[in-house]
Amino acid sequence: MKINKLEGLLAATFSTFDENKELKLDLVPQVVEKLIADGVKGIFVGGTNGEGLSLSTEERMAITEAYVQAANKRILIFTHVGHSSIKEARKLAAHAQEAGADAISAVSAFYFKPQTAENLANCIAQIAAAAPDLPFYYYHIPSVTGLTVGVIDFLKHAEAKIPNLAGVKYTANTLHEYQDCLNYKNGKYDILFGYDELLLPALAIGAKAAIGSTYSFAAPMYQRVIELFNQKKIEEAAAAQFECIKMIRALGKYAPIPTQKQILKLTGLDLGGCRLPLVALDDAQCDDLKSYLEEISFFETLDQARKLKVEAALVA
Repeated sequence: MKINKLEGLLAATFSTFDENKELKLDLVPQVVEKLIADGVKGIFVGGTNGEGLSLSTEERMAITEAYVQAANKRILIFTHVGHSSIKEARKLAAHAQEAGADAISAVSAFYFKPQTAENLANCIAQIAAAAPDLPFYYYHIPSVTGLTVGVIDFLKHAEAKIPNLAGVKYTANTLHEYQDCLNYKNGKYDILFGYDELLLPALAIGAKAAIGSTYSFAAPMYQRVIELFNQKKIEEAAAAQFECIKMIRALGKYAPIPTQKQILKLTGLDLGGCRLPLVALDDAQCDDLKSYLEEISFFETLDQARKLKVEAALVA
């Protein structure tokens, strides 16, 4: 069950659909091979970016199986099992364990929301107990769930109720609370940072591992940030982070997930469109996005970061 504390990047991967917005699982091996080549440590499946909450339980199970099979233990597979129904979340958790996933994660219920930290811990405990042999990471993403319960308060209640609690996927920009979680009980839990825009500040306060959507197509750029930070080249690390920020600006102009899927397509991996209520970018938006990325030299920056990564690997 135990996973040692993680270091490096995990990619929150995107859905793979055909022209009818049905699952196209034969694309999954391509995603896995790309991420292995990019050097990420794990893949977060079926979360926000994977449109997991727009899929049926059966579809989510099929996706987990496809990723586990394609990964073949060469890279960690984290399966998101959160659901507005705890019963369905438990079904997904049990299936992930049976299918061979390496860890599971879940958001809180997001329609009828837990009102207290104890209430949240009781709900999450029900989900984690369905897969007792897998490490469990609570998925904190208040911008989506609307949940205002503090993570430290959750940990205080959860540690006695969830034997397989490994940590938290912390997707919020509240760095003070993130640091508090990192230091809770002398670093007892693995707190994975989930806000790509703030990777460098998170590293500065102790982050060792991060899960993010843009790591699916720009991991080498962020790995450059980490490398420079570890070398104590802070100004250069800040400049490298700013290159990431310039790219991230594009996500706010249109819907973030369809925009990122279009960036993936521009970098050579077409995973199809999105399910309603998400809508793919139209032709004019695609052209505008490409022009902006060319204007900021995104493709050249990504290629250069990838080359530097290869050269560093050869030297090592």
